[in-house]
Amino acid sequence: MSVGNKPHYLNSSHPNFKRWKRSAEISFERGKFVKEILSQYKELSNLKILDIGSGFGGTIKNLIGNGNEIFSVEIDEFKLAQQINHPSVKKFCVDAFALPFKEKFDLIILQDFFEHIDRQTDFLKYISNYLNKDGLIYLSTPNRNSLINIISDPHWGFPIVSLLSRHTIKKFFIPIFRKIEKGRKDIAELKSLDTLIKIFQENDFKFILHTKFAVKVLLKNPEQIIWSDLHLSFLKIIKHLKLQNILLKIANDKVGFVNKYLTPTFYFVLTKKENANQNI
Repeated sequence: MSVGNKPHYLNSSHPNFKRWKRSAEISFERGKFVKEILSQYKELSNLKILDIGSGFGGTIKNLIGNGNEIFSVEIDEFKLAQQINHPSVKKFCVDAFALPFKEKFDLIILQDFFEHIDRQTDFLKYISNYLNKDGLIYLSTPNRNSLINIISDPHWGFPIVSLLSRHTIKKFFIPIFRKIEKGRKDIAELKSLDTLIKIFQENDFKFILHTKFAVKVLLKNPEQIIWSDLHLSFLKIIKHLKLQNILLKIANDKVGFVNKYLTPTFYFVLTKKENANQNI
């Protein structure tokens, strides 16, 4: 968590500064990707939308207009202050487990947020109370077991860290390699595909992966998907070796080897099982 006027990601001497800066700069482009996925399931107009962990508000900017009403929840005061001011957007600097409203929403967005919270099963149960009967949840989160993330963790840029628990990262990794972030409370703990599926099932959610769509977007508009040097380097190698067609061919939305051990980030759309329609 970064509160006030001196968030760690503004420290230009931090090893991750370039990565964080690039992520903030392309937040609007990344929001386009979220919008494209959601538009496959709903007409994005006259909706009540809840974005939790909304960051710099790039996704929110993509969804403003067309009668949409947006609730933005972000515990980082600095990020919240950078978000667009618009009559249709209500901002809340609160803990995600303590939402100060009772509305129900047509869309709930959990973009690169789920890995940063404790008690994920409890949180999904909690947030489902805010979902309309036919509502959707968009959830993106890095893959613990992805070979790419094992080589270089998406949050720290170190090998193996993606496999560590939050407790181990706080106790051993941060004191040695990231002393400057000793007080952070939003340390990410990545989950495997099997663990995430278990969490969804325990909360009666049905899910669809969007890996194949993500790969198509990656090859056409990479700024909507990646920002780390490692991922950009991998993409450059793939294009140099003309492996785009092979990548498109192996990409799929099944619970199998590719998504368990290769896919760096999962992009899910969730719906409650009892309310699932034929398109989900």
